[in-house]
Parts: sequence; C-alpha cells; structure tokens
Amino acid sequence: MNVKTVLPAVAMTAVSMVLTLAVVMMWLGTAMPWPVALVVGLGIDGGWLATLAYERRLAAQGDHSNTVTGVGWGFGAVATGVLIAHALTAEHSAGAWLAVAWLPVAAKALWLVHGMWERTALTADALDAIQGIQQEARDEAAVARARLRAEASTEETRLTAVTQAGARVAHVQAKTADTLSRAWATLETARKGEGTGRALTSVTTRVTPGVTPRWELPVWGPTEPVSAFALESGTALTDEALDDLVDRIRHSETPALSYREMAARFRAAGHSASEVRLRAAWKRVAA
Repeated sequence: MNVKTVLPAVAMTAVSMVLTLAVVMMWLGTAMPWPVALVVGLGIDGGWLATLAYERRLAAQGDHSNTVTGVGWGFGAVATGVLIAHALTAEHSAGAWLAVAWLPVAAKALWLVHGMWERTALTADALDAIQGIQQEARDEAAVARARLRAEASTEETRLTAVTQAGARVAHVQAKTADTLSRAWATLETARKGEGTGRALTSVTTRVTPGVTPRWELPVWGPTEPVSAFALESGTALTDEALDDLVDRIRHSETPALSYREMAARFRAAGHSASEVRLRAAWKRVAA
C-alpha cells in the first residue's frame, strides 16, 4: 500500500525535474555555454531532491523541520517560476509550456499528502481489529432492532387480546345487569301488588286460623350470614320457656310483630332454637 501511494509523487517529481532541466537548457543555452546551463538545471533539481530526501528522512524518524520544508517549497517555486518564464517568452507552444508549469508545485503537494497519509496509516492488524469492531457493532444494532420490533409486535398482540377480552367482559356484565334489573323490577312489582298479600293469605288461612300474617317477598339487598357457632350458642330452652319468650317478643310492640320480625329479634337477643321449634312455638302462641 505504501508503494501505491508514493508512486504518483515520485512520477510527478521525476517529470518536473526533467522539464525543469530541459527548460533551463533551452532557455539559458542561448545566453551562456550549455555546460553552465546544465549545471544550473542540475542545481535546481539537485537542491529540490536533496531537501526532499532530508525531509523524508526526518518524517521516517517521526520528526519535522519547518526550515527544510520551507527550503523544499522554495526550490519548487523556483522550478515553477522557470517554467512559467520560459512559457511566457517562448515563441511557439507557449500555452503548452504554461500548462505544465504547475507540475513542480503539484509534485511537492503530493509529497505533503503522502506524508500525511504515513502519519495516519495503520497496520493490517489494526485495520482488521477496527473492521471486526465495526461489524460487531452493526450486528448488535441489528439484533437490538429485531428485539425491539418483536417486543413491539408482542405488546401489540397482548393489548389487542386484553382489549377484546375486556370488551367481552363488559358485554356480559351489561347483559347480566340488564337481566337482573328486569328480574328486580318484576319482584318489586309483585311485592308491592295488593293482590299478592290476599292471595298468599287465602292459601295459608287454614294453617294459621284467626291470624293475618304479614307477607313480604324477599328484598334484594345486603345480608349478613349467621355462623353455625352462633346458632348453637346459648342455653337450650324448654317448650314452655320458648313459648313465653316468643309471646313476649311478639307483643313487645303494637300491633303485634310478624313472625319474621319476631324471629329476627329472637336471634338478635342471643337466643338459640331451631327453625322448626321456633315456628312451632309461634303457631302455639298465635293460636
């Protein structure tokens, strides 16, 4: 790679030196002996070549000298000036000579670029390591993008499923609430109807003669469950004591309490009796 980058600078330098020597020989050969003109041309080319070699030596050592660089540019400027002067004074092909007058400066610029390339050049191992790092970074970025796309797709699917499930639950709840509201309306209508109590009383007249019970349908509302321990707690009452207690609770208010109200107060007072015994005691007291 070093040979490929230095070849353009070497080729342009050689062409510039040949052109400079040829121009000096043609330009000064008519005004002085040709050996003198040859010495002048070789001096310009030799000075330029010497400063270039010394500058390259310093660059190989990692050093730099502004003086040497300035002298090198000075020889390049002299060579360019000689070519430009010859082009301006030439009787034939002045444009062609003027077109190649920039070659010495261009050759010097190519050596400058080559020096900058050498200061920034890396070995093959370093280049391989950099390429591996870049490839690894590209692979990680591709994997990260694929993971993000997969997570986004999964989240979208989950949200869609949750939304659909929520919509189904809301539909079922709305349907159930509508059914319960219609059932409650029917129950409330039956509970408030005047014919309901008379119909139930006519059916149970023979069961409880002389007593007009207070019929109430179930009410939809909060309930408090009674534990089995509460039903079994308390002292067992005899039939006489149970009858007396039921009668006192029944007539604790005026008018007399219904069976449901009496049973509720009986339980609330902490007394214990089975539903069969309590209803039998109620029948005996009411009779």
